[in-house]
Amino acid sequence: MDSLSSTLIFLAAAVIAVPIFNKLKLGAILGYLAAGVIIGPSALQLINDPSHILHVAELGVIFLLFIIGLELNPQKLWRMRNSILLTGGGQLVLTASVIAAGLILILDLSTHVALVIALALALSSTAFAIQLMTEQKVLKTPPGQQGFSILLMQDLAVIPILLFVGAISITGGKESVAWWQTLLAIGLVLISGRYIVNPVLRIIARSGSEEVMTAAALLIVTATAVAMDQAGLSMGLGAFVAGILLANSSFRHQLEAEVEPFKGLLLGLFFIAIGMNMDLQLLAINPVVIVGSALGLVAIKALIIFMVLKLRKHNKTDSFRLGLMLSQGGEFAFVVMTQATVGGIIEAELAATVNLVVGISMALTSPLVILHSLGYNSKNVRPVYDTVAHIDEPEIMIAGFGRFAQITARILTANNIPFIALDKDAEHIAFLKQFGNKAFYGDATRLDLLKTAGIEHVNVLFIAVNDEKAFEIATIVRKHYPHIKIVTRVQNRFTVAKFHDIGVTDCVREMFASGLAAAESVLLNHGVDKQRTNEMTQLFKQHDEALLKEAIDHNYDLKTIIQKADQGKQALKSLFQDDKTI
Repeated sequence: MDSLSSTLIFLAAAVIAVPIFNKLKLGAILGYLAAGVIIGPSALQLINDPSHILHVAELGVIFLLFIIGLELNPQKLWRMRNSILLTGGGQLVLTASVIAAGLILILDLSTHVALVIALALALSSTAFAIQLMTEQKVLKTPPGQQGFSILLMQDLAVIPILLFVGAISITGGKESVAWWQTLLAIGLVLISGRYIVNPVLRIIARSGSEEVMTAAALLIVTATAVAMDQAGLSMGLGAFVAGILLANSSFRHQLEAEVEPFKGLLLGLFFIAIGMNMDLQLLAINPVVIVGSALGLVAIKALIIFMVLKLRKHNKTDSFRLGLMLSQGGEFAFVVMTQATVGGIIEAELAATVNLVVGISMALTSPLVILHSLGYNSKNVRPVYDTVAHIDEPEIMIAGFGRFAQITARILTANNIPFIALDKDAEHIAFLKQFGNKAFYGDATRLDLLKTAGIEHVNVLFIAVNDEKAFEIATIVRKHYPHIKIVTRVQNRFTVAKFHDIGVTDCVREMFASGLAAAESVLLNHGVDKQRTNEMTQLFKQHDEALLKEAIDHNYDLKTIIQKADQGKQALKSLFQDDKTI
């Protein structure tokens, strides 16, 4: 079958399966796996060479590790260090130990095989669990944050686990590389990330080409991955290290937004390939053993997470709910099993069995959580969770950092009020970061970039770009985040009505306030006393705003607005004339 036909089958399978599984609240990952099973050798046999597809699709894992690295801001990790090490580390060590002991005692597996499988099964699905916690409104609660720490620890543990698998591989390994070559590769990656990448990205940003920025993002990921691969280390480790090095970069969110679509597609392809490699005959031969193993995995992980959270002083209900939500096997189990099979550590049949157990555990998690939630809600065990305040997340975002926005930014900075700034001028962003502000390069008309920059924590958005872009940003934010208050700059009175139509009423005309201030100065220098000057300018302001309100309320066209303005001049003249008699 040619590559174009294969691509068509993959896309059709994903487009059909994923929405169905999302609708059933079983998650996209399970949808991809099911699609792979259906089109693979175990079912319809539309694709008969899943191993080749799996090799290409591993790029999705590399991009995923890069994005995980981008999210691991050193300050954030340090702030959460106790939860990550105690809660997350405790869960990982206890779960892996219990599973490894069971595999050795019951199945008589060798220690290193049992340990590889146990470490793989100890990992939960970050995407799956985050989705569940969000749907159940748990993520932003104190126990939800403990659950997030467990997932974060697991993400951090992926690289050491993959390195461990590589170290004990007995086949398919790389030719030995001199120790100095390995150190040189790591040093080059570190130096490049620290001193070369950001200046190059600033040059690219000044070019204004979005396509080149996308190419640069892909180049960074693939170049670091290849460098580590040539040094005899994991390609995933290279991407992960590159992500961490850029976690504090002004271009972090732009890079994440550029890589995300490729990561999503290739990771979906990876899960489809895993599904294609799943052997349903094993399930047909040993359904009791495999389903029982999946239930056992869910039970063991739920119990251990329950115990760990109880030790961290959370109540029984919260601890059990979180235990269920994190009880499934994770997507990285597939990655570990793939590497272990290629490395000759685990036989293909055993790896396929582990993959089946993980897939079934994913399928079990959502129904179990839903059933528990129904019982939980019916008993009214306790009131709604308290939410966690996002201490270090600014609640003001400024889109566009030209001269108009800089005044607001200076006032906020002078009063220690944090804000997030988004701008397409890399030099503005570099300058802002010197003062400790969160500032990122990027186009605020992109929803994905707004999300990665943290707009979900924002309650005020100040839009200070040109009218066309401003309206586009306001429309996107009003649709997806209707609770956010929007303040926007407009260039003239005719644009205000356009914003009013989408519910944005706080429009600041950039010339109006400065024009009033200039008029006051003219009048004062002309000899008009200060009180009279203030009365005149305020009267004009009220008159102008009344005309503008009338135009908006009655949806006047340009001709009518001009006519009303002429009438308004006569009315204003009368008012001034009347004032003289006072």
